[in-house]
Amino acid sequence: MSQRRPVSVIPLLAEALTKIRSTPPRIITSPPTQPRRAAVALVIRVTPPRSFPQIPSRQAQPSLQEFFQLDWVTAPGAVAEILFLKRENPGEDITAIANNRVNQSPEAHVAFPGGRTEEGDEGGRYTAMRQTWEEIGLDLAERDFTCVGQLDDREITTSLGKRLLMILSPFVFLQLSPVPLAADPAEGTTLHWLPISSLLNPKWSTVSVDCSSRLAPRQSLLLRYAIRALIGDMSFPALLLPDLTRPEQAKSKKEKSEARLEKALPPQSYKQLKLWGLSLGMTLDLLSFMVMDGHSTSGSILKFPDHADADDVMGVKLFSGDVRAAVLRAPSLTSVFPRFSYPDVNFWIWVFGKRYREVVRGWEVSVKTRGAGDRRVNWTGAALSTFYAAIRKALVVVIVVRAVLVLTGAVFSTWWVFFR
Repeated sequence: MSQRRPVSVIPLLAEALTKIRSTPPRIITSPPTQPRRAAVALVIRVTPPRSFPQIPSRQAQPSLQEFFQLDWVTAPGAVAEILFLKRENPGEDITAIANNRVNQSPEAHVAFPGGRTEEGDEGGRYTAMRQTWEEIGLDLAERDFTCVGQLDDREITTSLGKRLLMILSPFVFLQLSPVPLAADPAEGTTLHWLPISSLLNPKWSTVSVDCSSRLAPRQSLLLRYAIRALIGDMSFPALLLPDLTRPEQAKSKKEKSEARLEKALPPQSYKQLKLWGLSLGMTLDLLSFMVMDGHSTSGSILKFPDHADADDVMGVKLFSGDVRAAVLRAPSLTSVFPRFSYPDVNFWIWVFGKRYREVVRGWEVSVKTRGAGDRRVNWTGAALSTFYAAIRKALVVVIVVRAVLVLTGAVFSTWWVFFR
């Protein structure tokens, strides 16, 4: 039996970007009560093999079809890469708000360049370009780049989905030049150009988030401890990324010393890069276009885990080793939803989650049938609202049951000590 040859990523990328350009995104209209919006840039480039001869500069900007027919793009050994950022101090970064991540985490969480829409911005695309320039010094308006299209809008919520913060629009950009362009990232921000092939057969992990951080104010330490004891932590699926960067040249003596120390450390001492939350969902949206029409299940290029910890929420499969091209958007939706550390919490979420499961299955049917009539249906918003509605109901039941058990135990203990 002959061994199957590996699937080439660049032809699949060409097919994906062509589909993105021709597929209208699902646009979510901002409600009058919360008009804020934000945008991010998914920047992709192709680097030619190191042994490739010098490439002459082109006078005219190639079209998308012409780009993927260039010799240095089709050359064996050319690598398609996507840009991620690692922010040491995310602050008010939109992804940090959505993920509620803790700055002191030993894990390094990556995201895309982008931020809030400001007054005077001419739209989401302009916001993504402006924020990318301000944050990392890449000018996406230059002829070296082209905007391929937009992925589906997403909602950013807080308080377990109860309050809408803003609408997020992801835009896909392609670098048309073969030479890596100089960037000037803000202090504390590092760039990670990662091969897209590393995303197609990934390693999966989880990210734990303190549930009390989404339910109680920071000042109420006693309340936060109580909520954490009653409910536990939330666990989100995360994709492990290879850290291919090395410390940049430092300027001060102290920084040089720290850089030398870091270089001397073994590979496992580097922070593990993790992609999760909204950034993971948008990445999976992009990858969902990278399976050609008619591609068989056995030939699927996307590999998902079969372990129970991250592949099942409320009875709906998130990641499966038997993933078909038609349903690859479901993981991008459900990847932003957590499991809880207490089994009874997950049980009650499942009990109250019938409507959520119907929404996910409806989305799967929509993708299977390639229906264009429901392109304006806000599947992500519907799934978000129904899932977190089930969570809120489940948490009320769990807290009441725990309170009843504690009260019953206290009454029984009092009777045992004083009246027995």
